[in-house]
Order: sequence, then structure tokens, then C-alpha cells
Amino acid sequence: MTKQSDVTIVGPEPVVPVDEDGRGVTQHAVELWTAIVIIALACVVAWDNLRIGAGWGDNGPQAGYFPLRIGIIVGLCGVAIAWHAIRHPSSALFATWTQLKRVSQVLVPLTIYVAAIGYLGIYVASALFIMAFMIFAGRYPWWKSLVIAVATSLLMFFVFELQFKVPLPKGPLEALFGY
Repeated sequence: MTKQSDVTIVGPEPVVPVDEDGRGVTQHAVELWTAIVIIALACVVAWDNLRIGAGWGDNGPQAGYFPLRIGIIVGLCGVAIAWHAIRHPSSALFATWTQLKRVSQVLVPLTIYVAAIGYLGIYVASALFIMAFMIFAGRYPWWKSLVIAVATSLLMFFVFELQFKVPLPKGPLEALFGY
């Protein structure tokens, strides 16, 4: 129990994991990079919709009419984020390097998994993803990981392809079996 001024805190004090030196990425840097990414994406949206036609045609709005306006609004929001970050810079720590490492241990394999779906199909990519996570993150034996990964992918195939009749992205293995 700790007493601070007139407030009594019951229980353990919160533990915040930090690096030994307390270094990491500041909130200011994250806000600026977020603004830059949002503005860049908004510019891509606006440019692409101008390319396909964003005006008013004979039969009403063209295909890019509404997406262009949404892109402009998103871009303005990005400018507002940048403006706020520049006017009110914060030296507060957004995340430590250790915390970012933990996030990247999930984000990098997940990105590889999403990219692999286009080449291997969702069922094979999912089996590999599940197996890799069970082995490297969960420390399960390879044979248990293989059984669970294959069983999960077969169950997904049964449910989506055979029961719901929802075709999901397939790769060369499914083509080998005629799907």
C-alpha cells in the first residue's frame, strides 16, 4: 500500500516494462510519420481517382467522384495531425525498442503470411503460418505443430469451400487436387 498526498493506492504499483536506458520512439516522431503516411496515401487515392474520372458525367457522378472527396478529407486530416505534431512536440516515449521488437515479432510474420497467400493460397499459407507460430512463439514440438496446422487448414477448407461454397484464394497444391 502506498500513500501519495491524500490518495491511498491499494495493491501493487503498476509495472511498466522499459529498456535499461529507457530509450525508444517518441510520440512526436510517431505522429509525424503517421501524418506523412496518411498524406501520401491520400495523394495516391486522389491521383488515381482523378485518373479514372472524378467529375460529374452525363449520367451522374463518375467512378472516382466520391473516393476523390474522401481522399481529400483524409489528406486534410493528415495535414491536421502534422500541424498538431509540429505545434505541440512531445518528448514522451511512445514505445521502447523492446516493445517495438515484440510487435515486429508478430507483424513481420503476419506480413509474410499475407504476401504468401497470393502465391501459395490461403490454406497452405495458413498452415505454414500456424506451424511457424506454434514452433517459434509457442515452443511446441514440430509434430504437434504440423498436426494442428494441417487439421486447421483442412477444417477451413471443409467449412468455406465445401459447406459455405465460398471460394478463397488457392495455390498450386489445391490445383494439384483439382480445386
